[in-house]
Parts: sequence; structure tokens; C-alpha cells
Amino acid sequence: MSGSIPFYQKHHRHYDRGYRSRETESAISQYQQKSSSYSSQSSKSTKGIRAATYTSLEEGGISPLPKRAKPTYLAMDKENQIIGYVVPIFRGSHEFQSGLSDTEEARRAKESAGYLARRDLFSSGVESERTEYKSRRTVMRESAERISLSKRIHENEEYHKRLNEDSLMHTPEFVTTPRSHTVWEKQCVRLHCTISGWPEPRVVWYKNNVSIDPMSKPGKYKLESTYNVHSLEINRCDFDDTAQYRVSAMNSKGENSAFASVVVKRFKGEFDESVPSPRLQSRKYGFEAPCLEYGVKFETHIVEKFGVSFGREGETLSLGCSVIIYPSLQRFQPEIEWYRDDKQLVPSKWVQTHWSGDRATLTLTHLNKEDEGLYTLRVITKSGFETHSAYVFVRDADGEVAGAPGAPLDVFCQDANKDYVIVTWKQPAVDGGSAILGYFVDRCEVGTTHWSQCNDTPVKFARFPVTGLVEGRSYVFRVRAVNKAGMSHPSRVSEPVAAMDPADRTRKGASAPWTGQIIVTEEEPVEGVVPGRPCDLTVIEATKNYVVLSWKPPGDKGHEGVMYYVEKCVSGTDSWQRVNTEIPVKSPRFALFDLAEGKSYCFRVRCCNSAGVGEPSDPTEATTVGDKLDIPSAPGRVVPTRNTDTSVVVSWEGSREAKELVGYYIENSIVGSNTWEPSNNKPVKGTRFVCHGLTTGESYVFRVRAVNAAGISEFSQESEAIEVKAAIGGGILHGVCLESGGNGVGLTQHSTCGVGRHVAPHSSADTPLTCLANVSARVEGGGQNTGHKGHPIALNEGKQGESQGAPEPARGQDTETSKQVANSSIELVMPNHIQKESAIEFPEIRKSSVNSSTEQEKAGERERGRRGSASPAPPYGINVLECVRDAMVLAWKQPTFIGGADITGYFVDYREVIDGVPGKWHEANIRSISDRAYRVSELKENMLYQFQVRAANMAGVGIPSIPSEIFKCEEWTIAVPGPPHDLQVQEVRKDSLVLLWKPPVYQGRDLVNGYYIDIKEAEADFEMWRGVNEKATDKTFMKIKDLKEGETYVFRVRAQNKAGVGKASEPTEPVVAVTKPGTAEIVVNVDDDGVISLNFECSNLTADSKFVWSKNYMEMTEPERMTMETKGNKSKAIFNTPSEDDLGIYSCFVTHTDGASSSYTLSEEALKELLKVSHDHKFPIIPLKTELAVELLEKGRVRFWLQAEKISANGKVEYVFNDNMVSQGEKYKMNFDKNTGIIEMFLESLGKEDEGTFTFQLQDGKATNQSSLVLIGDVFKQLQKESEFQRKEWHRKQGPHFVEYLGYEVTPECCVRLKCKVGNMKKDSVALWYKDGREVKVNEKLDFSEGVLTLEITQISKKDAGVYEVVLKDDRGKDTSTLNLTDQGFKDLMNQVFSVIANSSTPLKIQSTEEGIRLYSFVSYYNDELHVTWHHKDAAIAFTERIKSGVVGEQLWLQISEPTEKDKGKYAIEFFDGKGGLRRTVELAGQAFDDAYAEFQRLKAAAIAERNRARVAGGLPDVVTIQEGKALNLTCNISGDPVPEVTWLKNEREMVSDDHYILKFESGKFASFTITGVNTADSGKYSILVKNKYGTESGDFTLNTIENMGDFGVVSYLADADGNVTVGPTTPVPTCHSTKPSTRPIPTTPTTVTPTQTPTPTNPNPQNKTTASPTPENQTITASTPPTQIPENQSPGTPTPQNQTSDTPILQHPANPTSSISNASTPQPSTPTPGEKSANNSVDKTVLKDSVEGLLSALEAEAVEPIHHTDHGDVPDSTTAPETTSSSEPEPNPEETTPALETANED
Repeated sequence: MSGSIPFYQKHHRHYDRGYRSRETESAISQYQQKSSSYSSQSSKSTKGIRAATYTSLEEGGISPLPKRAKPTYLAMDKENQIIGYVVPIFRGSHEFQSGLSDTEEARRAKESAGYLARRDLFSSGVESERTEYKSRRTVMRESAERISLSKRIHENEEYHKRLNEDSLMHTPEFVTTPRSHTVWEKQCVRLHCTISGWPEPRVVWYKNNVSIDPMSKPGKYKLESTYNVHSLEINRCDFDDTAQYRVSAMNSKGENSAFASVVVKRFKGEFDESVPSPRLQSRKYGFEAPCLEYGVKFETHIVEKFGVSFGREGETLSLGCSVIIYPSLQRFQPEIEWYRDDKQLVPSKWVQTHWSGDRATLTLTHLNKEDEGLYTLRVITKSGFETHSAYVFVRDADGEVAGAPGAPLDVFCQDANKDYVIVTWKQPAVDGGSAILGYFVDRCEVGTTHWSQCNDTPVKFARFPVTGLVEGRSYVFRVRAVNKAGMSHPSRVSEPVAAMDPADRTRKGASAPWTGQIIVTEEEPVEGVVPGRPCDLTVIEATKNYVVLSWKPPGDKGHEGVMYYVEKCVSGTDSWQRVNTEIPVKSPRFALFDLAEGKSYCFRVRCCNSAGVGEPSDPTEATTVGDKLDIPSAPGRVVPTRNTDTSVVVSWEGSREAKELVGYYIENSIVGSNTWEPSNNKPVKGTRFVCHGLTTGESYVFRVRAVNAAGISEFSQESEAIEVKAAIGGGILHGVCLESGGNGVGLTQHSTCGVGRHVAPHSSADTPLTCLANVSARVEGGGQNTGHKGHPIALNEGKQGESQGAPEPARGQDTETSKQVANSSIELVMPNHIQKESAIEFPEIRKSSVNSSTEQEKAGERERGRRGSASPAPPYGINVLECVRDAMVLAWKQPTFIGGADITGYFVDYREVIDGVPGKWHEANIRSISDRAYRVSELKENMLYQFQVRAANMAGVGIPSIPSEIFKCEEWTIAVPGPPHDLQVQEVRKDSLVLLWKPPVYQGRDLVNGYYIDIKEAEADFEMWRGVNEKATDKTFMKIKDLKEGETYVFRVRAQNKAGVGKASEPTEPVVAVTKPGTAEIVVNVDDDGVISLNFECSNLTADSKFVWSKNYMEMTEPERMTMETKGNKSKAIFNTPSEDDLGIYSCFVTHTDGASSSYTLSEEALKELLKVSHDHKFPIIPLKTELAVELLEKGRVRFWLQAEKISANGKVEYVFNDNMVSQGEKYKMNFDKNTGIIEMFLESLGKEDEGTFTFQLQDGKATNQSSLVLIGDVFKQLQKESEFQRKEWHRKQGPHFVEYLGYEVTPECCVRLKCKVGNMKKDSVALWYKDGREVKVNEKLDFSEGVLTLEITQISKKDAGVYEVVLKDDRGKDTSTLNLTDQGFKDLMNQVFSVIANSSTPLKIQSTEEGIRLYSFVSYYNDELHVTWHHKDAAIAFTERIKSGVVGEQLWLQISEPTEKDKGKYAIEFFDGKGGLRRTVELAGQAFDDAYAEFQRLKAAAIAERNRARVAGGLPDVVTIQEGKALNLTCNISGDPVPEVTWLKNEREMVSDDHYILKFESGKFASFTITGVNTADSGKYSILVKNKYGTESGDFTLNTIENMGDFGVVSYLADADGNVTVGPTTPVPTCHSTKPSTRPIPTTPTTVTPTQTPTPTNPNPQNKTTASPTPENQTITASTPPTQIPENQSPGTPTPQNQTSDTPILQHPANPTSSISNASTPQPSTPTPGEKSANNSVDKTVLKDSVEGLLSALEAEAVEPIHHTDHGDVPDSTTAPETTSSSEPEPNPEETTPALETANED
């Protein structure tokens, strides 16, 4: 059985090929014996043959599977579970049949085979008939169901993969590996495997390491991949198909490979029987018989081999070997491959290879230190390959300057992009005697010879970002080291690298081979799109010299290329500064230099293209400038071991604190010389190295240094002196050595070479080569080769107290006789990283390890005496942890004596016990295992076995243990778990101890969920075991308390799962509960710096003792949160950043002692207390009140200052500028006040040379601090500009000047006041105001006592916009201040005015009117430029005829006519002031709306009533005086709706129309009163009474009749004392044209006849201005009054003032004696004051006098006859019916209305 089955699959029955029935196994065994005569193979071949099982053949008889549809090669159990494969039994020759009949088992096998054949024949017939009856529909339905099921399975898998791809991603793993096959010619073979991995791996098949292309040979190969099952089918195999096949699976996480061999056999008679038939290898890494190629066996021998070579940089070195291939065939050429450190070499300008037919040569044309390493020649033929290896050392060339360092090496370019690349290198081993100060990086464009230096100052980090590359060009780089002595030689140039986006390399083409230029194809220009934000901005590298940023381009960047701007700001501020101000970068990488070390910065990036600059990315987290990678710690103990006459094997302990380790440098020195020479010039990663070139017989000491990119560590301690002398049994031939341990999958190929030959790799270049000396010439005899093929599998690697880095010795012990030397094992020492990745096993490693004789023990003792150290004692206590059908897991206890060095591993042997007789010992593992548990595989089921174990250390392999008990190999089926193992006791005290254990290997039916610990006294009986814990613990450790001092105890542990408690472990060794003298406990300490640490001291240390710190009893191998320090017998574990993550149990164990250990439990309360103490102890720096700051003083002086909180008299300050100390002098003035802690430095002015970093370094005893201020770039220029400005300001202030420049303010009265503050004025100083260049005269006298000049602008408007200027001048000079109040400046001023207006506004109020509801607010001042917006429910109101707004004076109103429910809500008026504005709101809803609406309805009804009531509109005079006999005709206008009833009264009695009194009411409008002939009886008071449903009104006049005195042609007009007019009797009535009466009545004294009015509702709207009712257009009167005189300054259409009513009669012309009666808005006419009466009387008398005089003069010229004025209907006559009416609707006032909203009076 092959050992390549993975560990976890050995439990699966499907892969257990030893699970078979005895009958089938016996039959197959007989078949193999009979068929052995057809081949040249001996009976040995039957040992490794395993036949597949077929479990349906039971012991009792044949149990065939019922109703088997078709033949299958899968074996099923009773529950139809697949448990294996079936090997069909072919019918052989007659000899084979007769051979089977000799036994009963053979007969039963034949019967079974016959039965199966008959059943299969019958089943196949039935199946064929059944298929014919299937309909097409059924077939289609089944096919569709299969497709649907496959699709659902695929979709489900894809869905779960997408859920969390990161957690699913892993390297490819082989669930099942391909099996090797041996087939006959012209048969088909199928190799298949199952591979898991995510992302889905890419699978490639290889034949002899050549990829298989199915298209090259159509029909020959068939590749399939379905649901992670991959297969290779080879059709019609022939001898060419005999090869080793490899399947490789690769994805982004890694690569994995598996191998299988195919051997194609010919039938008997087709080839010579004397030639041994091909067969599979019997060992994984050795062959007992070589492969054949068409019957020809090639034997390859390498002679005249090259050995260890030495060269110097610049020289040429050739390596060559002669190769003999037998048989020698013409035109046959083997494959020749050369390797250096496992990487195959290809011809180049540095490397040349040659093959002459019998000699292979490798020429290194120009040696560099990169050429140092292990060189391997590999000669490959069809039958296998042969290799030879040797190490090449390259020394440094002589430097141009004495003491200069060696050249750096391995210059490599990575992360190349459009204009950026990172150059890395390795530090040289030789520093020239002084420390290397740094490195310079040079670059050269491919195709040129010009080298340019990339960095101005040397960098100490072995990594440097180079920027400023030109996109599309290729470059090479080199590095030079420098120390105080000078510069080194340049390193070898790097490989060319192209400056371009890696994603665009394929799209844009390859490099031109002769220049390295990149062929860039430009894309067609498209319309520009402003790019978006970059994403995923991170700091990928941070050192004290530079910080490297990385980000991803934005998704929306358009089709054109984008560039980037990088910005930075100091953490905690928001002042972003652009770093690359001149040239934007093209790569999504950028390196920032010139950052202040120790400061924290944040960074962000912007994209830009031709369309513009995009938004910045999200800033990074705060990044502190400083080295994140520390120099590794010094390596540990160095141990030299003899090897050859000129070499020594040096091993050491690796650096414990080494991140990104590059390797180690080894130096040697002859004892007493004090001169150190490098043993290697190229770092090695292993912890063992063979130092060559030493002088035989001399004594040397060695030391080691570790290397990483941060630098080279301190030297390790010097080793003990060792004399260079050959070791017994020879030595290791090569330079690089491997460490022990490791069971990884190797990449070395099988070969057909003899045993002991070197096997070189032929796989991945990053897998180290393995080397093994060809010792076949020296080994004359060897131990028994058992052919065991077990593959070692270590359960757990690493053990406390056992070194993991020590070398692994051979298991045999050297003897003094030559025979024993020949039979002894060869020490194979390999590099650690190779050994852990390789699974190479060599048969000779354990040749003599199983010879456990007394002579061997004596030889071991002699060897121990020679080496000065002892091999370990044998282990003991071997027990079984788990058992399956073919494997057993063993465990044992550590030897009581480990020898002179740590145990590096164990070797396990086993033997069969048959009938009580032990057999021969076999090796279970060839490579040592580090753990004390091991799975021994490929055992036989139900067989009895014994085991023995050996321990090994640097001194060798110890003697084997006592054979264990006899164990039976049978599968455990119990449900409970197996026993725990590896019990250890620590921290033994008088009343307590800590017990540790490992979980059981056998889990049982369910997982282990707890453990029970048992205890008893050591001498007590078995029945005295008692439990320690009642409740199971889930941990693998427990502190056991309440022990009796001095008592001896033993302990055991039991595991439990859901099924129950399992078997108890082996008991521990007896432990005495006593506190040993000198026992110390872990002490918690907080030092003066506030650092919390755990301290442990051990008084009984040995030379090999080590302190092992653990948390929760798990060793902290790479602690991230703690730092371990060990000095002498004290060890300290320091908390880096104490937090709640550090809670737990901390323990320290000291190896190679009597159990010195202690623990400390860090609880939450203890952590809080420690943090408090740490805070109290901390005083790391001098506390500063203020950081270093800068300020400007008078005359532009610059002051740098800071203030410390507290500083003693011993405090010191150093002033640093750009890393240079500055001191008191002419330029710098310093001041240090230790009492206040203020530190100052003054500069008179700033020049260009002052740009840089200023630093104040403080020291006060141990406490130090420093503060820096960076003044570069824009910051410095701004400060310099301000300093210069301050200097000019000082000179300006020597004369009259402005203390405060011209500005403005707005007063609460909305006046704009321009003002400025002046200083240093004299009496003769003059201040002049200008606007737009024209002087503005200021009336007030200038007074400079207060120093304020003002200019007020009232009622500001657009005409006041302009540029205002104030000029101050006198004999000392002048100063000017300008204020620009144009454009934006004027807008800002007006916005401030608007803000004052808005703040003066009153809250919104609600007022009801007859039209609707009005909202209004008053402001103190209104400006036409004010922007006001009305809102309803937070939405701007769209004004309509129903909703209007306007301004009346300082009132801003909103009128809502006929409000409805929709008008409810919140109303607001918003004043715009250019900023946030101001809102006044009012809620018009609820009760407020209801009250307003009710009032509106009331007012509306009152207005309708007032508008429609009956009224006498006018036409009746107050007093009429007429002569007897005359006819009187009076007509007045009547209005009202409905048409009122008209009644005439005389002396309060109703009149009836008759011939004398003619009363008419026509058209519902005109009422006439006519007396045909007036007599004295007609004198009296007459009234007209009009009435409808809305009201009643009356009009009165008095008629005076006078005697007829004749007609003198003159009418005399007389006025009495009350102003009544009397018409003379003899005056003829003239005809007079009446003019339109004025709407503004002239007040007169009260008349005797006054119209009586019925009270009407009061008009609540004071805004409505009404005038007198109109007089009818056609009205005749026989007697008239003088005409009214209209003032000159008043037009006829001027409306009546608001505070006046026209209820007084108007004096009219006699030709139109119509009286105008005013209907005032109030029910009572206004009563004039006494003053008004006197004024009115004087005016009336003057007017009356003028009128009478004018009329008399007119009558003298012409006598006028009385004329009756009659109504002419609707056609007015300008002569007889002048227009006397005026509109009842007042003229609109432009100050009261706006175009958006007009009001109309309905009266």
C-alpha cells in the first residue's frame, strides 16, 4: 500500500484497500504466485501487492448483490455503502486453473467467479430488453431532469462560494490522488483524481514533466473535468506510454501536484524473458530495478565531478563533469539541466552551458555574489536521471577605496507601474570595518549608458521607491553601499523593468528587445468626464525616510487616462496640503519623502484629467512616520560540528524576533587572531551551514548575524572553538544543510539510479534543492532493506523543552572498525525551509538503526565520549492512542535523560508477533518526528505488533526503548473517546500544581466536550482513584489545589463526549507536593517608564536552559502583544499595549531544570490597577503647554516659541534648523526663561535660506522632548509674505494711517454708515472722501479726537453703488483706504440692509375684511429692492386674482379673497438677506381661521347691505328761495337694490301727486318734484323718503317763497349770517354750464337744510376711501346757488382725503343747482373742530364773494330768462345738462397698490 494517502483519509473505509475477504485475498495471492513465471520478478514483488476488496464475498459463502443492473467495479457493504474497488478475476492459462483447484479456497473462488459471470450475462440481457421499451418521452424527461439537477447543484455551489469567498479560498488539495497502473499493450488506462480548492484550480496533466496536449495526438488522450473530478484517459497504450504522469492543480493561493506511474507490459513471448519486466518502484525515493525503454537500460555515471569552488567578483568560473552513458548510442543526447539553489538556470550573458557529447560544462562569465549557491548538474535519460551537486563561494572584489563595503546583491524590481517602481536588494556581508551608512540607487534607461542617481541622501532600508519614471520606457537599476571610508562597487544590474500599468501590458504590446521601449497605442479622444474618487487608499509601507501609498483608480474615470494629486495633512488638523503640486503622478502608487519623523499624517488622493479635478478620496488612518520593520534580534547559540578536513558544519538557533527574514551571514575566525572572515556572501535561510575553505588543524570560532530589509542584526555569541578535522564516516559535501523535521510533500522526482545517489529536483523553482552525497563507493555493506513504504505523519509539531531548530542526526552510531564505518549511516543535513517542505526519504538514513546490539551501545558510548555530549536515554511508556484496520497511533514518554542537547526527534520501529514469536524489526519512519505521538501505517489487520522508540539529538540516535506490550491491530469501534496523552506537571508547590495534557487522538462517535482529572496517592491501590473535578472542564489544563505537603501523587485524565467517558490516560510519574528551595514566582513590575512586565527568575539554570512563556498554557512563539527579554537567569515578558485582550493566565517554564515554572493570572481588576500604576509612573517626556509655534512681531520680526509646563534649573535647550545646530548670534536671538518655561528664538526677517524645519530639543535629566515646526512650500511663502507686510505696515503707521480700514455698518433705522478708524493724526491732517473718483463734500467738521470718520447714506438705493475712498494726508505722508460697493460688494451691503429690515418686522397678524382675510406685517423701513416671499405650508405662493400681496407704506400684506378650507395652514413671510433669511409665521387654522372667517362673513354681509340699501344719491339743495308764480322743478338720483319705494313729504306729511305737485319716479333712478306755480303756501320743509329691505334714507330741502318784485334782469344773491344764499326776485336766471364737481368738498358751515340719513353698518376697512355720490347728468332746477370754486392745486378728479367726508352741501351754479350729498363710510358725518370751522367760514365767504361778483358782471352784459332744465334721457346736452357726476370708485393710489395685487372699492 502506498504511503501517499492523506492522514485524514486513512479512517475512510473507501480508501482502506486492506479491507477485503480472506477468500479473495487468498485467490489473488495464488494467482500471483502462478503468474510469476511469466516475468523476471522474484517472489519479493508479492509483498507490496495489494488487491482491491470485494466485500460481497463473505466468509460463509457467496453473497452476490441482488438485481445488479450492470457490472460495476465498486465494492458495497451490507448497507450499500461504497467501501472499495473490485479487481476483476481474469481467466488465465490452463496452468493457472489447475493451480487453483489444489485448494478449497481456489475452488470457492472459481465458483464465485463463474456465478458472477453468469449473473452479469443474464443482467446485461435483461437490461438491454428493458432499454428497448423505454419511450422517447421518458428518455427526454430523464435527460431534462438530469440537466435541471446538474444546474441546481452548480448554482447552489456558486451561491455558497459567493457568500464568503475569502473564507473559502485555499490552495488546491487532492481529495483522491491518481493511482499507478500496470496494463497490457493496446489496452486503455484511466487516471483520475478529485481536487478541491477555491478559486477553482486550473488542472494540467504532464507526462515526464512535459504537458499533455490532446490535440497533438487526436484520439490518444482524453481529458475530462466534471465536478472537481479530473481524469486522463490514454487509449491503446504502447511502450511510449510507460512514464511517470503528474497532475498539477494551481490557483491564486498556490499549487499542488500528485504523481502516478503507468507501466505498459507486453504479452509473453513478445520480448526477451531474460530482461526483467518493468515494475513500480518499491520505495518512494529509491528503485530496486531501473526502468526499461524498449528493452534498453541506460546507466548514467558522472565522473570527474566538480567540487566546492571559490571565486571572486568579476572573475570567470567554469564547472564541468564528464558523463558516461551506457550503452553508448549514436545520435542519442541526454537532457542536461543546471540548477542553482533549486532554480533552473537558463543561458544568459551571465551563464553559459555546453554539452560536448561526454562532458557538461557551466561557465559563469562574470561572477557576482548572486552566483553563490549550490550548483546541481542533472543528466536525464529515458531510464531516469543522475545528479551531482557542489557549492560555489564568491568573494567580494577588492574595493576601489580601502575600507569600503562590499557591493549589495540581488537587486530586484517589484510593483512596477507607470511612473513608479520599488527596488529591493540584500545587504552585503562585508561592511569594510565600519557601519554602512546607507545605499544609493542608480537607474539607467535601457538602450543608453547614462546612470543617474535616484536618491540624494543614502537610505538605510534595503528597499526604495523610485518615482518620476517615463511611462513606456524600460529601466535597469543598481545599488551602491557607502560607509565613512567610501563607496562600494555597484551591484549587478537588475532585470529590465517597463514603466507601465501591469494591467495594460498585454493590451499595449511587449518591449522592443533592443531598447526596451514599450509600444504604446493611443486611444481615440472622447468627450472628457471628470473622474470620480479613488478608492481603497492605504499605506502599504512606512519608514522614517518615506511613506508609500497605494490606491485603486476610480470606476468612473472616462476613456482617457487619469493622473493623481496626493494631499497630506497633519493628524488632528484639517489643513490639507498638495504634495505633488507641479507634476501629477500617473501610477496608483506614490512615495512621500521629507516627512517629519514621529509625526502622524493623513493622506488623500484626487484624480484629474482634461475635464477637471475630481473629488478627493476618503483619507487614510493616521500614520506615524517611522520604521515599522525592526532589525532582527541576534541569533542564538552557535554549535560547530566537525565535517571534513577543510570544512565545519555550523548550526545555530534562529532569531526569535525576525520579521521578513532574508537569511543569515556566518563569519569565522582563527582562535586568537581577532580577524573575522565571511563564510558566505549570500544570505542563507537555514540554521545550518557548511563552512568550507578552512585550514586543517586550526581552531576556529564562529558567529552569525541575521538579515532583513531593515538591516543586519547584532552578532550572536561566539561559538566554542573547534579544530578543523574530518569526522568519522565522512562529512557533508555541500554548503547548505537542512534541519530535521518536516513531512511536507516533496517535489523531487523519482529516478532509476542506485541507492544513495543524489536526487535533484525538477519542479517549482521556489522549492529548494535537496542534496545527498553519493556514498555508494564508500558503503560496502548495509542494513537490511525492508522495503517498508510507510509515510511518516507527525500529529503535532513542536514540544516544550525540545528544540525545533537543532539538526537531525543519523540513527546509527559510528564504530571504530572500518566495517562499522561502512555500515554506519550518513548524516544528511538539509536547510530547514527545504526539509519542512520536502518529504524525501532515503533508505540509507536508517541502515543500521535497527541493529540494537550491545556492540552498538558500546559504539554509541565511545562516540559520545568523542563528541563531548551524550545521546538521549530511551523513551518509555509506549501505549496506543488509536487503532484502525491497518494503522495504530502510538504515544510514549520523554526520556528521563535527554543527553547533552535537546531532543530533535524520535524514530519508531515495529515488528510482528506470530504465535508469540517476535519477528524482525522494521522502520516505521525514516525521517525523525518531533512529537511524542506517531501513526504507524500499513499494518495488517488482526495482527499482533510490538514497538520500540529511539530518541535523537545532536549527539546522535539513542538506544531503543524496551519493546512495548503486544498490541493487536484491529479497528476501535467504541463510542466513547480514547485516552488523552502527553500528561505534564508544572508549577509544583506544597499545596498545588498544574496538570497539562493533550486531547485524545480517537474522538469516538462524537467530539470531545470535556475532561475529568483523577488523583490518588502514589502508593495507594488502584481503587483509590478519585475525581478532582465534579464538572467536566473544556480546557486542556487544570490547577489542582488542596494537596498535602510532602505527599506523593499520580494523576490521570479521562475524556468524555456525548456517548460517555472514555478510557483513562496513562498515569503521570509520581509527583511530590513540595515547594523546592529557590522556587520563585512570577512578579509583576511597573518601571519608571510605566512599562508593565511579568518577571521570572530561576536560580538553577543550566547552559541549555530556556525560558518558555505561555498564555493559557499555549506557548507564545511569535507574540504580537508581548516582548520577551532574557538576561542571565531572569526573563521578562513586557506588555506592548496592555488591554482587555491580554487577560488570561501567563506562565513561564524553564527547560533543562527540575521543573522550574510559575504562573500569573491577569484578571480585569488586576489589569485596571496595573494601568493606573503605569499611568502614575509614566514621565516619558517633558510636558509642554504649547508646541513650537511661530508668530510675527512688530517690524515683521519672527518669533519661534514654546512653553514647557515644568522644567528645572538644569534644563537645556538645543536649537536646530534643518538638522544643523544654531546658536546665539547676529541672525538668531535666543531667550530661555526657566521660571515660566518659555523658550524663544527671534529672527529679524525671513529669507529664502530660512525655509526648512525648526526644532527645539529639550532635556531635563532623563526626560527629553522636542517640538518641530516645518516651514516649507506655501506655508513658508505665506509667513514670509506676512512678515514683509508687517514691516511695511510699521513704516505706514509712522504717518497718518488707518487703524481700521474703511467699512460700513447698517443702523437700526436702515441708514448705511461708512466709517473708518484713523490714528497718528495732527491738526493739519486732512481727510478727503471720494466716490467713483469724485470728491464728496462732507458738511461736518473733521474731528480726529475720537479717531473715527463716518459718512451716512440714508434711504440707500442703486444710485449709491460705487467705489468709496478716503485719503488721509499731511506733511508726513498719506494713506488710502478703499471700499468697493459695486457688484458683489453692493449686494452684500444691501443684504445687510435687508437683514435689518427683516429683523424690524413685526409678527404676522390676521385681519378680516369684506373681501376676505388679510395677513400683514409692519417694518420700520421699506426698500424697493427688498425681496419678500410668501409661503403657504412651506411652499411658495403662486399669486392669482384671488390671492394677492402688496405693500402700503411700511405694511406688507397678503390678501386672500373668498377663503376656503384649502387656505388653512401655516403662512410665512420670508425676507431675503443673502444668508439664511428671516421668517415670520402665523398659523391660519383651527380657531384662528374660524374666527377670521366668521368676521369676514359678517363684514361681507354688511358691505352688501351698505351697497344695496336705498339712498338718495344727490340732486336736492338744502334751501330753495323762489319768487311766487315761478315753477320749481327738482330732480334727484335714487339708488338701491331692490328698487326702493319713494315718498315725498311736506312738513312731515306725505304728499300726493296732483296738478300742482307733480311727483314722478322714473326708471327706478330719477325722482322729480315739480310745483307748477309756486305760491306762499308752498313754503315749508320738503322731504323725500326712499326705502327698501336694506334700509331707508331721506333727503330734505326748505322752500322759501318770496313775493314777485318784478323782473329787473338782475338776480341778487345774498347770504345771511349762516351762509344761506337768497336769490333776488328781479334777477333773471342765467344759463350756466356746470363743471364736474370736485371729489374733495370745500367745508362750509352747517346749513339749515340737511339731508337725513338712515344709520348703516360701519365700514371696518379704513383703507377704503369713498367720495360723494354722483349727481345725475341731466337735472333742471329753477333756482340755483353760486358755483363752487375749486382750488388751483386740486384737480377735479382728486379723491377725498381719508380723514374727510363730503357730507356738507356743495355750493353750485344756479344753472345746475344740484347738491352733492356724500355717503361717508361712517354712519355719522365728521364734525369739524372749532379751528376748522373758522377756517372754513373764512374760505366760504371769500369764495362766495368772488362768485357773486363774477356772476353779476356776467349778468350785466346779458339778461338771461329763467330756463327749466328737463331730463333728456340718456343723451346729455353739454349746454343744458352739464356732467355733474363723479365716480363712486376712487382713483387707485399707486402707493397703496402693486401690479400683483390691486384693491377696488365696491361702494
